Amino acid sequence: MQKIIKTINAPAPVGPYNQAILAGNTLYLSGQIALDPSTGNLMMDNIEAETTQVMENLKAVLEEAGFSFGNVVKTTIFLSDMEMFGRMNAIYAQYFEGLIAPARETVQVANLPKYVNVEISCIAVK
Repeated sequence: MQKIIKTINAPAPVGPYNQAILAGNTLYLSGQIALDPSTGNLMMDNIEAETTQVMENLKAVLEEAGFSFGNVVKTTIFLSDMEMFGRMNAIYAQYFEGLIAPARETVQVANLPKYVNVEISCIAVK
C-alpha cells in the first residue's frame, strides 16, 4: 500500500510526481531544490543558503510523514559544480546528529531544474 505525502511547507511538484511516497515503512522523497515554499522564489544567494533551503524543504516533507532526519538511510546529491562540495557538505552535515549519517552519493551534473546548484533526494525508514 502506498500513501502520497504532501505539505504546503515544501514546494509543490511542478510535474507528474509527488513530494514523497510512503510505501510500508519506507518513505521515498523526491529531489528538492532551493525553492522557498512561501514565496516560490529560489534561494540562490550562495551554496550555503541554497543547501539550507533544500534541507529545510526535505525536513518539511519528512515531518509531514512523521519522520525526521534520524530516519534517513540514503541521500542522493546532485551538484552543478563539485567545487561547491565542501561548502554544501558543511551545511548538509548540520542536519545529521553525530556520526549517524545516511549512505549517499554526490555527483556533478551538467544541469539541474531552474539552473540551481544543488538538488537532494532521500529515502527514510521507520
